[in-house]
Order: sequence, then C-alpha cells, then structure tokens
Amino acid sequence: MTSQPLRSGLESAFLENRDKLLKFLRARGAGDAAEDIVQEVWVKITTSRPGPVASPLSYLYRTADLLMIDRYRSRRQAEKRDRDWSDVHAAGDGAAASEPSPERRVAAAQEAGMILHMLEGLGPRAVTVFRKHRIDGTAQKEIALELGVSLSTVESDLRGAYRAISEWKETRDEA
Repeated sequence: MTSQPLRSGLESAFLENRDKLLKFLRARGAGDAAEDIVQEVWVKITTSRPGPVASPLSYLYRTADLLMIDRYRSRRQAEKRDRDWSDVHAAGDGAAASEPSPERRVAAAQEAGMILHMLEGLGPRAVTVFRKHRIDGTAQKEIALELGVSLSTVESDLRGAYRAISEWKETRDEA
C-alpha cells in the first residue's frame, strides 16, 4: 500500500480542473503562456497555503486570471523600461551604450553560478528543464517532448527548482 501525500481541497480541485484552467486562460488570450500560468497557480497554492476556501474552483480561476494580468503588466512594464533605458543611455550614433560595469558583470556571474550550483543538487534533468524554460524561454510542452518525459515531470522539476531558489533567496536575505 503506497501512501499518497495528503492534498488540500484546493490542490485536489486544481488537479481535477487543470484542463479547464488551461482552456480558460487560452480563451482569455494567454496563448502559449497558459501552461506556465497554470504552473504558477500550482506553485502559488502549494506554497501559500491559503486555508479553507469556500469555492475552490472560483478561487483557482481568479488566481489564474490575476497571474495572467500580472504577467501581462510585467511584460508591458519591462518593455517600457527597456525603451526608456535605451532612450536615456543611447550612444551618440543611436546604438545602445556600453555593457554593464565589470563589477556588475562579476557580481551577476557569481550569483548565477551560486544558483546553478545549488540547482545541480536537484539532478541534471531538473537543471536542464530549468535552463531551457527560464533561460532559453522554451515552453514546458516542448521540453517534455524533447526530453521524452511527461509534462507533469517537467512541472515537477520546475516546482523543485523554484522551491530551491525560493529557499536560497530566503537564506540569502536573512544573512
């Protein structure tokens, strides 16, 4: 007899209605990002533990909708920030100004190295999934096909990576 981890009502509702959430997000214009947003919903409900929810499906739809809106706003703000930065730092010939300072490059490389080293503890597949998805921008479904694993395996690897990074950030912020 194998023991299944106890799932909250919200987690169970998510697992039962995952496809409905995907259809909802695609209908609202999420496109290829729908899979990623559904993954974010899962991470959010499993890490935040909101407590008893009277209407779990409504809560999941609202969470998915808010995450999609946040993603849209974030993308829009990033585009505006990039345009503004380019306008301010353009060289005289219209090209972008020089690269970040050597200090910033070294600090960023060291931090990225620490994170990647920490992620290596999760195993080579998890590191590959994380790199392909978060760094290369490959959709989860494509990664699953490329690696010959299920979509839920890719999602599981990403959850583990996100959890490890979150824990790393917390210990780093405490220091």
